[in-house]
Formats: sequence, structure tokens, C-alpha cells
Amino acid sequence: MKGVYVLKLKIDKDTVIRVGKLGNIRFKKGYYAYIGSALGTGGFKRVTRHFNVASGKNMTRKWHIDYLLPHSEVVSAMLIPTEESIECSVAKAVGEFCVGIPGFGCSDCSCPAHLFFSGNESIIISNTI
Repeated sequence: MKGVYVLKLKIDKDTVIRVGKLGNIRFKKGYYAYIGSALGTGGFKRVTRHFNVASGKNMTRKWHIDYLLPHSEVVSAMLIPTEESIECSVAKAVGEFCVGIPGFGCSDCSCPAHLFFSGNESIIISNTI
């Protein structure tokens, strides 16, 4: 199955993480929503890979999110089955009520961000989609 997904992440303390070519980024304690695409051959297997990176089972750094996952807790994943490329539309909607992390997760599109912060978990839960 293919589609778009939203990972809800939690970071327990303020931290600075080096994120590939983006360099050092300061992440605040709180909740994050990461919007990703799983339209390729593996489909939603990409989400399983993210859980493995978060748990330390896979240390390969392929995408921006791979640098953040070992420093966060994956709270949940929302899967949106679709054949359409709606990742940017979802990111734009989430960006209406959460703070974007500039350049994160959007190196292959013109979006300002595909990772969003909120200090309030209920905002991430109730408004993600």
C-alpha cells in the first residue's frame, strides 16, 4: 500500500542535532509532526523503517528525519492511503497551525518545511489532518 504519512514525534528536552547538510538545528522540547511520502515501490514500509531508525535498529542516515528519530519518541503514525502526491498539501495544512522547521524534509519540493513543532500535544493530535 502507498500513500502519505504523518509521524507524531515527542522530544523530551531542548537539544541541538546535526541534520545532514542542514547543519545544526535547535529542537525545542515538545511535539512534532513530520509529513512524508510513501508513494515509491516499498510504500508504507518506509514508515516501518522510521520506527527501526528511532529504536536504533537501523543507523543508516538517508533522509533528514533519520537524524531526528534517534533523539525522539515516535508517538504515532497516521497513514493516508493514496496514489496522489498530496504530501505538500498536507504539509501546507499543518503549517497553518504549527511552526515549521525551515528546510526540513523538503529538499525535493518548494515547501518551506515538512516538519512542524508544537509545544502542545493536542494541537498535533487534533489538527494533523
